[in-house]
Amino acid sequence: MSTLSKRSTVYFEPAIHQALKIRAASSHVSVSELVDEAVRLLMREDQEDLQAISERSQEPEISYEDLLNDLKQHGKI
Repeated sequence: MSTLSKRSTVYFEPAIHQALKIRAASSHVSVSELVDEAVRLLMREDQEDLQAISERSQEPEISYEDLLNDLKQHGKI
């Protein structure tokens, strides 16, 4: 982990904390490193979602009613 890391207090349910400690010990990393990586993955997913939304922003919108009618017309429902 970087020497420029910031400290924060995070509260976990006891069972989650126990699982984190076991995972950390079995993978030879700290709980902090596991949490850091999990947050990075979550933020990466958010970035991918935002990119997908941006790429699809110009697509035409369809109402829910029109969607249902289209599905019915094509024998999907």
